Amino acid sequence: MNGIFYFNPVSSWSWSRRTSWQKSRRNRRPKGRELLCPVHQDQVLRGNGKKYFLHLLSAEALQQRGMPAKTARLVINAYPVFVLSNEWLEELFCEQCGSNHWCHITKHSPDQYTVRWAPQHLWEQVAHVDPSVANPTVSEYTRNQARRHQQKRVDGKRFYG
Repeated sequence: MNGIFYFNPVSSWSWSRRTSWQKSRRNRRPKGRELLCPVHQDQVLRGNGKKYFLHLLSAEALQQRGMPAKTARLVINAYPVFVLSNEWLEELFCEQCGSNHWCHITKHSPDQYTVRWAPQHLWEQVAHVDPSVANPTVSEYTRNQARRHQQKRVDGKRFYG
């Protein structure tokens, strides 16, 4: 018998045979995205954090992204807040830079992306996030301890490390 066999969880004593449709379906899974660092073109960025999708409130913003003026006005009249499903902000890690960066990602097709460092003004287009205000769920003690490694002595050397 040729084919791939798998354990059938419905009946713990029997084995079932996979069909060719199930095998081909398994091979069509998405392979993941390959986002390249804007500075180091050969370095793949890692991370799969939360995506902060951009929101547009005006027809002019839609026109800047290539939509005709009349269509942009119709869309904004129908949807006062238009969420872009192909543009978002996400924190990614570059091994050559050695740090996390907030990136503005634009998806052109299922396997083609444009990545650039996120400018500060893009955070104004993200709902429910204000990067200038500290997280209210973090205590003052925790915030001070996180900044502790940046403190310096009178002679200019660091206290820690």
